[in-house]
Amino acid sequence: MENRSQSIESNKNRRIKINIIPGHFATNHSHVNFYVDMTSIKTSHKMAKEAAVELAANYATTHIDTIICLEGTEMLGAFLAETLSETGINSGADIAVVTPELNMNNQMIFRDNTQKKIWGKQILLLISSASTGKSITRAVDCLQYYNGSLAAIGAIFSAIKESHGIAVNAIFSDTDLPKYDSYSSTACPMCKSGQKVDALINSFGYSKI
Repeated sequence: MENRSQSIESNKNRRIKINIIPGHFATNHSHVNFYVDMTSIKTSHKMAKEAAVELAANYATTHIDTIICLEGTEMLGAFLAETLSETGINSGADIAVVTPELNMNNQMIFRDNTQKKIWGKQILLLISSASTGKSITRAVDCLQYYNGSLAAIGAIFSAIKESHGIAVNAIFSDTDLPKYDSYSSTACPMCKSGQKVDALINSFGYSKI
């Protein structure tokens, strides 16, 4: 599978890269025809810093109190907070960076000690990949419970343009991938044609079948 891997550079900064592998992949929400590997942006501090600068350009006039990091985006979130606090409306601000916990029902929760970073705050939701928007919806439900206000959404890769009336600003989109498609498991044409699933994928990576 790895021998099909292709590298794609951001059209705004060639130092920011993702890898894509064509095939048949299953997520918790859908089946997709590409695995989008964002490991370098999540783990390389140099690339994460470059990516943060690119994302921050979208929020120069958006007041942000807290960045909620999903799917392993904590390092990117920290650099994004630092970049946002340097210029624009958030100049000089001390922006909180937090990650929700998942309970036994797979619901996002915040413990008492971190709820004060959400309650009444302007939130930037940061996610690694948005293919259907279901993970964003789950996070928005969590924000509503803790009385946080969703002000912005950022992603490394997104196949959707907006969610809950807010633009999803992404470093890479489905236009950067040749013929990227996402299907429900019951309507997947690859399944119907008998093409086997190459791997199960989530925000941590992939497991071959």
